[in-house]
Amino acid sequence: MRTTQLVHQIKDSCTRPWTLMEVCGGQTHALLRHGIDQLLPDAISLIHGPGCPVCVTACGRIDQALELAARPEVILCSFGDMLRVPGSAAGVVPATAATDLLGARAAGGDVRLLTSPLEAIALAQAAPDREVAFLAVGFETTAPATALLLRQARALGLANLS
Repeated sequence: MRTTQLVHQIKDSCTRPWTLMEVCGGQTHALLRHGIDQLLPDAISLIHGPGCPVCVTACGRIDQALELAARPEVILCSFGDMLRVPGSAAGVVPATAATDLLGARAAGGDVRLLTSPLEAIALAQAAPDREVAFLAVGFETTAPATALLLRQARALGLANLS
């Protein structure tokens, strides 16, 4: 179906004001990137929902992680779903032009996928001469494990874990 046909069908179906929430940040990005929000009739209001922690992570935060990943003294760790999240389109590390953590790893950065934040403790203990940075994103599902990581790192006196 062509876009114009779909837009006309939506306009014809819209007999009263509608409020729609896209719950995924990926949906929000797609709607805005392709101008779909501009094609909808005025009677349709979009509300940008909470999104999952990964897809609502700001590009600037990813850019900061990319800068860390480019440092030879840093081991950057995160959950696997963060490795493909794009930062700035231009990249922030000129030597690599990496725009995501997988690209930073391919360019030689020490980027590690963890299935639990607590795995960072063993990494910090095994590499006391390097900074182990855990890129923590999340809401209520991952916050307790990240808080436990911080608590245990403090109790163990791990000064190289952030």
